[in-house]
Amino acid sequence: MTASDEASGPSALSANDAFNIAHHLPRQAAERPYARAVVIPRERGKDGRRAYAQATFLQLNQLCDRYAHALRAAGVERGQRVLILVKPGAELVAVIYAVFKLGAVAVFIDPGMGLKKLVECVARIEPAAFVGVSRAQAALALFGRRALETVKVRALVGGGLGWGALDLDQAARDLAALGAGGEPFEIAPTRASDTAAVLFTSGSTGPAKGVVYQHGMFQAQVDHLREVYGIEPGEVDLPGLPVFALFSVAFGATTVFPDMDPTKPAQHDPKLWVEAIEDHGVTYSFGSPAIWWPVARYCRERGIKLPSLRRVLMAGAPVPPALHEQLAELLGPDARTHTPYGATEGLPVSTIDGETLIETFAATREGAGTCVGHPLPGVDVRVIAISDEPIARFADIEGLGPGERGEIVVAGRQVTQEYCELPEATAAAKIREGERVWHRMGDMGYLDDEGRLWFLGRKSHRVETGSERLYPVACEAVFNEHPKVYRSALVGIGARGAQTPAIVVEPLAGHFPRGAAAQASFREELAQLAQAHEHTRGIERFLFHESFPVDLRHNAKIRRGDLAAWASAAR
Repeated sequence: MTASDEASGPSALSANDAFNIAHHLPRQAAERPYARAVVIPRERGKDGRRAYAQATFLQLNQLCDRYAHALRAAGVERGQRVLILVKPGAELVAVIYAVFKLGAVAVFIDPGMGLKKLVECVARIEPAAFVGVSRAQAALALFGRRALETVKVRALVGGGLGWGALDLDQAARDLAALGAGGEPFEIAPTRASDTAAVLFTSGSTGPAKGVVYQHGMFQAQVDHLREVYGIEPGEVDLPGLPVFALFSVAFGATTVFPDMDPTKPAQHDPKLWVEAIEDHGVTYSFGSPAIWWPVARYCRERGIKLPSLRRVLMAGAPVPPALHEQLAELLGPDARTHTPYGATEGLPVSTIDGETLIETFAATREGAGTCVGHPLPGVDVRVIAISDEPIARFADIEGLGPGERGEIVVAGRQVTQEYCELPEATAAAKIREGERVWHRMGDMGYLDDEGRLWFLGRKSHRVETGSERLYPVACEAVFNEHPKVYRSALVGIGARGAQTPAIVVEPLAGHFPRGAAAQASFREELAQLAQAHEHTRGIERFLFHESFPVDLRHNAKIRRGDLAAWASAAR
């Protein structure tokens, strides 16, 4: 397969096929040159209406080519790692695709993890180049100089003070003035198995790790998302994660960047989210439950409908049926809500629509876990016995049967094979089967008789008492049914194998129990719920927390390790 051809499915590429994921942008520029590729919110007019900047696919590809020429002239070479810290917009998409066109490796680190952790990740990845906005240049110049010791090229985008970095936009203009850099950039002839990017995990359940993505893996994701959700050219996307704009370019869809801080999705203004949907006729959108809960509430309170939306994808944490139900009331009759299951190391693995999730929730209430749907075509899912030790070969394990609870492992074209510069983490998370690599999701679950996958929680969050094993999602579903509970978390107090299980509750707004009597009454109600279900009868300790700590990327995953430490201190 050549770089100008389009893959016909997730299995179309072999490791040695010539392929570069960057080919999608010039292809879209040729097929729909004047269609909007990206839309960015700007200031408001005197009438209060939002103004927007935009770039067509042709303009975006031309900007990308100018960046690629300027980066190559500055010394960026094929195979080198390029750290990218650019705010959402046309420049971000153009820089990423420029790095792909060069055959270099794009490195993405979530700035929401905080400067200290970000600097640690940069030092570990040892980039050869760094492209960033002025604020990022300043932060790393002042506090991350040692981490930048391997960087030979620093480039500024977006204007402002560069702190000694090359102004990439000016460099591109200078090349054009000299009669160079104006022609289309020739895409590097990479192979499907060549590294395209390193995406860091959020670090919500442990240290952030750089996940190695190959060009063919990106294409497998594009194929799966397009085929499973039926996304067509000309649609309009509103992504809760900026990096999802890469897929929209491949789909030939318009990306409308939301007016929000992507590092703090839970603090977004739902009015602005709805405004973007209505202004541009958004047809699909991905975001965490922390984004969609406020949107659903805002629309319901004002009687607003969102008929342009055909699909809403929600992930990052278990999505309760109530949110699917509320959103279904706002969408058109043929629209669907979906929850894909996966991780940075492999996405998507499976998917479930809101209607099916609601149908299965009666079992969830009884402790069955959360159904996350059938594995996608071409994705293999197995459940193995839970182990905290590395597993070198797939032949060394025995898969569990339907209904047997254990650890989820997956394999497929979009499943990554290693972590960057972390051989021990790779050994702990990967299982070899010849040339094939299985990824240990770090999740617990099981497959039912129909082949559907059920999620029971993170492996590291299980509670082992010595006489039984408790699964977070299965237990929490019982207590989440209480009318005053917003969410709950199972934690273990003490050493695994002799832990005391406890349920920490974050009550709904206005229902936090103040005083000993109110807390005693609330605990008694929770204890009654526990006794009503066999798998929760051993839980006798209940605590109340004002606001759960959550992950930085989605603002939805509960940081149960922090809660466990808090619960231990609260004894």
